[in-house]
Amino acid sequence: MQTLLIVYHSLTGGTLQMAQAAARGAAAESSLRVSLRRAEDTGAADVLEAAGYVFATPENLGAMSGRMKDFFDRTYYAALDRLNGRPYAILICAGSDGRNAAQQVERIATGWRLKSIAPPLIVCTHAQTPEQILRAKHLPAASLRACEELGATLAAGTAMGIF
Repeated sequence: MQTLLIVYHSLTGGTLQMAQAAARGAAAESSLRVSLRRAEDTGAADVLEAAGYVFATPENLGAMSGRMKDFFDRTYYAALDRLNGRPYAILICAGSDGRNAAQQVERIATGWRLKSIAPPLIVCTHAQTPEQILRAKHLPAASLRACEELGATLAAGTAMGIF
């Protein structure tokens, strides 16, 4: 059975909600196993065994989180030239913009020669003060539905061999 790997880091819960929503959507595809894993608990073997990926990270200081960067640092060379053509999607929980975090993940995915199935899905919380930034996040239902749809699309396309 093929695996869809969803790798995430979340400090205040927003990115976790997005990753869980994508996992719910992907779970509708019964011929695919969904693996939802924290970035710090995911290694090269997990990446190599998966048929598709969702990378979910918060925007931290205008960039992907350090734990997501660490995940890529630990797995990049072990997987280089071994993932070519596999599909992926990006989820970003941003305070202000999210585009730079998405661009960083896209560059790594390009190096791995992965195939993007959709533009990065960025949910902006508009958290700007230290209190807002550190507060637990509760994302709108519409944003979580979009994450769920993205997960379902990636899972269905992967299972059918479209991507």
